[in-house]
Amino acid sequence: KDFQRYEQTDYLEEGQEETGWKLVHGDVFRPPPLAGWLAVLVGTGFQLTFSILFLMLFACFGFLSPANRGALMQAMLFLFVFMGMIGGYCAARLFRTFKGNRWKSNSMWTAVLFPGFCFSIFFVLNLFIWGQKSSGAVPFGTLVALLLMWTGISAPLVFLGSYFGFRKAPIEFPTRTNQIPRQVPEQPWFVNAYLNILVGGILPFGAVFVEVFYVLSSIWLHQFYYLFGFLFLVVVILLLTCAEITVVMCYFQLCCEDYNWWWRSFFTSGCCSLYLFVYSLYYASSKLQMARAVAFMMYCGYMLIVSSAFFLITGSFGFLACMVFIRQIYAAIKID
Repeated sequence: KDFQRYEQTDYLEEGQEETGWKLVHGDVFRPPPLAGWLAVLVGTGFQLTFSILFLMLFACFGFLSPANRGALMQAMLFLFVFMGMIGGYCAARLFRTFKGNRWKSNSMWTAVLFPGFCFSIFFVLNLFIWGQKSSGAVPFGTLVALLLMWTGISAPLVFLGSYFGFRKAPIEFPTRTNQIPRQVPEQPWFVNAYLNILVGGILPFGAVFVEVFYVLSSIWLHQFYYLFGFLFLVVVILLLTCAEITVVMCYFQLCCEDYNWWWRSFFTSGCCSLYLFVYSLYYASSKLQMARAVAFMMYCGYMLIVSSAFFLITGSFGFLACMVFIRQIYAAIKID
């Protein structure tokens, strides 16, 4: 009887070990659908992240004056342009890890996607301001200068970074990928993709929404913002919160034997940008007085650009944290 009891206990322990996230070791590193677009978004996100971090470091050390708003915008623009090499390198390295081979196409989209999106919105808004015959319209020469910076400096740097990134060896994963994809079982309601993405964005936004109020007041109510050291700390807290919530959500997903984590990890932490945009609309309705429709269109257009950058930064950082976490846990198990 004792022998049978011990044998049954061992059987139960073996059964427990073979359930959950360990069962999907042969599919967890399978390249996702639309892998090239994911690589482009992650690369652009890291380009924006490094630009923001260097901008705040320069402001903290006194190289940029908060009283000169134009200096901050110019510094951000120049940093983003010259960080194109980092964006191209990250996008190409990830694209090669996904077994892609058209690195030139990947580089082109990395150089064009986000800057083209921002330039298009900026140009359309400027047309409306020209139509109102306002003195706040950006001169045509400035638009040409921005276009030349984009095509003459940023894009070549992205291609240069992509060239070096694609020549590097792809990121190695601890387990091999099966040839036949495993069927994902029916998922319980609490790991629904849309629910997890919406819930995952609440906590990162909750960590920074008080500071968002002061930043919006500085931009739209012409108030001076001097607490760049505190803002740098808030951004670090935001990134750490994105990493933690994404890892937790991803672990729950893997425990339910769903290995499609690539895109969901990006959207889970990036969803806080949706709350940022909704909060900016509430802020406009409660704090700002905009009599003309063009003013409201300008506000929504600029906040859409800011929210999109916020989406790429938080999404790429959550994706990186999730990938590091998954590599670590699957490297620690023994697979026959």
